[in-house]
This record gives sequence, structure tokens and C-alpha cells, in this order.
Amino acid sequence: MIWRVLLAIGALTTAVVVLTSPGRYLARGAWEEGRILAKRQSIERLVHDSTVNAATRAKLRLVLDARDFAQQTLQLNAKKSFTTFTQLDSDTLVLVLTVAYRDRLAIHTWWWPIVGRVPYKGYFDFGAAKDAQKDWEKKGYDTDLRPSSAFSTLGWFNDPLLSTTLDADSTFLVNTVVHELLHNTVWIPGDVSFNESFASFVGREGARMFFEARHDSASVAELRRNAPLERAIGKFYETLYGSLDSAFKAHPGEGASAARIAARDTVFTAARLRLATEIAPAFGIRDTTWAKRFRLNIATVLARRVYREDADEFDAALKSSGGDLRNAIIRIGAAARAAPKGHALEALRKLQ
Repeated sequence: MIWRVLLAIGALTTAVVVLTSPGRYLARGAWEEGRILAKRQSIERLVHDSTVNAATRAKLRLVLDARDFAQQTLQLNAKKSFTTFTQLDSDTLVLVLTVAYRDRLAIHTWWWPIVGRVPYKGYFDFGAAKDAQKDWEKKGYDTDLRPSSAFSTLGWFNDPLLSTTLDADSTFLVNTVVHELLHNTVWIPGDVSFNESFASFVGREGARMFFEARHDSASVAELRRNAPLERAIGKFYETLYGSLDSAFKAHPGEGASAARIAARDTVFTAARLRLATEIAPAFGIRDTTWAKRFRLNIATVLARRVYREDADEFDAALKSSGGDLRNAIIRIGAAARAAPKGHALEALRKLQ
């Protein structure tokens, strides 16, 4: 009796959603995604709508041009992403929570269908996000909670451009479009560090190519000005990761947790000093008092590193691809897909 099987499955699904925390979380996410999709408007129509202010129409036109560039020049899988626009009710789309152990370089992960394990959890309910952060910290974990203006459904839905992204400047806007379309094209389940680092690399290089093709010297100059700072921040987190790794290895054993925490606090003190005396002055930042308040813990280090891991290796792969970004995307994607699970970054290093 197939109808009885379907009825049983339906009842079980409903019970999972109603009675379990993961079910309620997924239901909330589905509800919010549904709201976003229901409010979509055609970008092409808005671009030609004289009642929309000129600055907004220009940015929307830029999104369509960036989308075409990514699809035609880089041959990314655009599908129907970024052909529509959704105006949100707030200036923050979602809060993203990262949780890590305080005495070792290990991050808590969540498993979800399709995408596999991910080292963060997004919350549309900001109160629930802050409550979850407090709960994890009470349990003795480090946490990082930060806003995100965009996300990708990996092409499963017609991802619209969101008002939270449209508020950004032109270079960030184009970078975001290329970044998210790379996710549509290459996604290695369970390997978020590789996926996000790869997308950050392609977003950065793709944005540069886009503005160079348009002979937009001001935007190209802005990207070039920002590149050293981005690299310096990336190197800062890589160096910090290495220092923490050495500090933890110097205190092995199950009973050394207190010693490891003390050692990591020493590392963080030195890192804040480096921010204030080296990195900030190098980029003309005069106010260094923020470095003393800068939130540093294992979760913040691992969360930031997810988007910047092995930046030099991606650059080397581009160079070995003759400077052809499209060729580099093909080579890196193929190597990552062929690699054993969790070893995409190792496969990248072998492309040199």
C-alpha cells in the first residue's frame, strides 16, 4: 500500500521537524528562504524602471554585467542566480556562528544534507544565534558570531541578489557575484575550507579581470590598494595559526589543558601587539587602540582562516595555468574532485 508508506514518511518527517532541534532549525531556514524567494523581482525589469533611483539601477546593471562575465568569460555555472533582486527588511541577512575548542585547533562542525559537514551555523533568528553563542561559551568553548550579507544554495534555487549585498561598493559587489557563482560550479562536499578559499581567490581575481576589461581604472586601482591589506591579514591569521599550533604541541597530554590555554593567551597578547605596532601602521591606520579590544580566540582564528587558507597556492596554480583564470578554475576543480575526501587542498598544492 504505497499511500500508507507515503503517509508514514510524511508523519515521520513532520515529527522530526516539530520535535527535534535540527528539524526546527531546517524548517526555519526553509521558511526564510521561501520568504526571500517570494519577494524576488526581475533585475532586468528594475534596471529599466524609471521609478527606481539611478544609483540603484546602475548597481543592478553592474550585477548583470558581472554575471554575464562570470558565465561567458570564466564559464561559471550561473544558472538563474543573480537574475532577481530581493529587498530585505533589515540590514543583516544572517548571523553565522563558529564554535571551537579553547585548548586545541579543532572546530565544531554541523552536518547537513547535500553540503556535508560545515564549520559554522547560520541563524536567521538573531536572538537564537546569541542564545546559542552563550550556551556554547558556558560549556567552555570559544565562539565567533558575525553577520553575513550573502549566501549560496549551490544552484538549487534561483539565488537572488539581496539588498544587504547591493549596499556594498562596486568592487565588493562584483567579487561577491563571482564568488557565489564559483560555488554553483565547484563544491566539494564536506570541505568548506577549500570551497571558501577557492571562491575567495576566484572572486578576487575575477573582479580584477572584470574591471580591467571595462577599462575601469579607478576600480582596478582600488582592488590593487586593497590586495596588500588582504594578503597581510591572511598572513597574520596563518602566522597566528602556526604559533598556536606550536604552543599547543609544547603542552601535550590530557592533563595539560590549563597550560595550553595559558600558552594560547600569551600568543594572543603578542598577536594584538603585532596588529597595533606592525600591521596597522603599515597601512596608515593611526588608531591602534582597537587592537587591544580585537576579539581573538580559537574560533575567530579558524573562522577567518577558512576564507584565506593556502592563498599562495591558488596564486601559484594561476601562474602555472599561464595566468589564465578560466584554465586555473578547470585544473583546480578537477584536482579537487579527484582528491580523496578532505584532501582537496593537498591536491591543489600538487598542481604547481
